[in-house]
Amino acid sequence: METKKYLDLIETELKGMPDFVKEYNFGTNHSLTTTYQYLTEIRRFFDWLRQEGISQATDNKDIDVTTLANLRRNDIMLYINYLGHVKNQQGHLNSPTTINRSINALRSLFKFLTITADNNDGQPYFERNVMLKIDSLNNTKTLNYRAHILESHMYIGKLKYQFLDFIENEYEQHCNKQALPSFKINKERDMAIIALILGTGIRVSECAGVNLADLNLKKATLDVTRKGGQRDSVPIAEWTLDYIIEYQKVRRERYSATKKETAFFLTRWHQQTKRMTTNAIEKMVNKYSASFGHPLTPHKLRHTLASELYGVTKDQVLVAQQLGQKGTSATDLYTHVDQKKQRDALNEISETENK
Repeated sequence: METKKYLDLIETELKGMPDFVKEYNFGTNHSLTTTYQYLTEIRRFFDWLRQEGISQATDNKDIDVTTLANLRRNDIMLYINYLGHVKNQQGHLNSPTTINRSINALRSLFKFLTITADNNDGQPYFERNVMLKIDSLNNTKTLNYRAHILESHMYIGKLKYQFLDFIENEYEQHCNKQALPSFKINKERDMAIIALILGTGIRVSECAGVNLADLNLKKATLDVTRKGGQRDSVPIAEWTLDYIIEYQKVRRERYSATKKETAFFLTRWHQQTKRMTTNAIEKMVNKYSASFGHPLTPHKLRHTLASELYGVTKDQVLVAQQLGQKGTSATDLYTHVDQKKQRDALNEISETENK
């Protein structure tokens, strides 16, 4: 009875997998329990690849093997960090033992894809095995991995300015001919979006929801609708204002915007002017950052601001207020933070970096 149970569970998992995982399952010789556990870990990893925009597949069955071939060590390290923040069914964070099971499952899959498989004229799917660069966790390391992992997936310091400079001056050389007209139309808008997230720490959904009336460039503040519909107002780092102003200059004419169009970030689709969507912003950031050589998501731009702001202030409450979080504890909810202190801290980041 136990055997049939696991066979049914394995069959269910395989139905949602791409063909190369089905080949992997056929070509390995694990126990039924281990097979099922490894498939669930592979599914969780594939879900994360799509969630982070590393894979553009809409379903795990459609994940391309080249996505795995192109993964870097930092991608896997970021996934390990993600596992360290996920709670299990008992409400506890994953232990190093649980995370090591996921690492072992991926090692097994990558070993098959790079060594055992011979579907391509006797050759494996690809040669570079990123999992050879990944150590297991142990109880002394536990999750102190985190600082390095997170930093490797943020645009800390001058890297964020270099990223924007890359879009402005170099991306055109990396852009294919078909996409070039669209890039030229949207360059100012895209740079303004990236700068605004880096300069405020707003969520990508909040960025998509920004209206013209929400921006006060004289006071350098942004009114924003937070999760749950609450309205908030946050300071904008001064270095970002030039990018916003440059986009504002071309917004109406380039996107055929009428005075009735309230959305700030616009797109043209089938001769219609529309608000840019959260999904479109995520794809845009992924496109530019991948070309820059440091793939990330809009959420990691938000992480960048949070990390730098805390580095300057060492004030968790101030960072929570800037990000629109409910605070670091119940007491923090009632701690008032002067916006001048927030703005001074935002500007101190760039002043420190440019010395």
